[in-house]
Amino acid sequence: MICIEKLRYRSLAIDYLSIRRGITSLIGPNGSGKTTLLKLCAGITVPDVGSITVEKKNPRETDIGWVNEFPDRNFLFDIPEDEIVSPLRFQHIQPDEIDRRKAEIRQRLGLDHFPDRSIRELSGGEKVLVALAGAMITNPRVLILDEFDSHIDARTTKRIKRVLSESQIPFILHSTQDMENAKESDHIIFLENNRIRHSGTPEIVFSGLKETPYYPLSWKWRA
Repeated sequence: MICIEKLRYRSLAIDYLSIRRGITSLIGPNGSGKTTLLKLCAGITVPDVGSITVEKKNPRETDIGWVNEFPDRNFLFDIPEDEIVSPLRFQHIQPDEIDRRKAEIRQRLGLDHFPDRSIRELSGGEKVLVALAGAMITNPRVLILDEFDSHIDARTTKRIKRVLSESQIPFILHSTQDMENAKESDHIIFLENNRIRHSGTPEIVFSGLKETPYYPLSWKWRA
């Protein structure tokens, strides 16, 4: 369980929130606090007041994978392969184990035939895949993705969603502006004006958003 209690950070205020295992989507208007909340859960920033714990641990004591909304901000290295395996090298993992995990994550994300060129030459979608591979290669307890789907096409989004659903990562949090993507999550958090307005299953949250732009179109057609 990820637990947030009496949290205050700049204008974001959350009295209490619990996030269960599974895939959780954060939705809401731009500037509503989604990225801020994700950064707090990742331990990138710390609250001014209150607490966040991941399975009773501080986020900074937890193995967390992070993918930035802006692909170029994810990278330390110029070569995709170096970027993907860098988390393992930082942990001083043995070369044989690094090679094994690299081959596994490349196969899972469809990177076996990935172009051998500088990260600077990759498309936005290709950069997302490299960042995601690097974030997942350690098999983190928490994977946090800030609007990863805004830079990739529908086919790649579908493939990544399948990989995420089949992964053994206990907590996956991601923000999105795609309600068709969000409705397939286990849980949804709707933020507005730096407050949590709705939290629960897709059916519960979207039932309160029927007259807003945040209701899935496919559900409107279904109705």
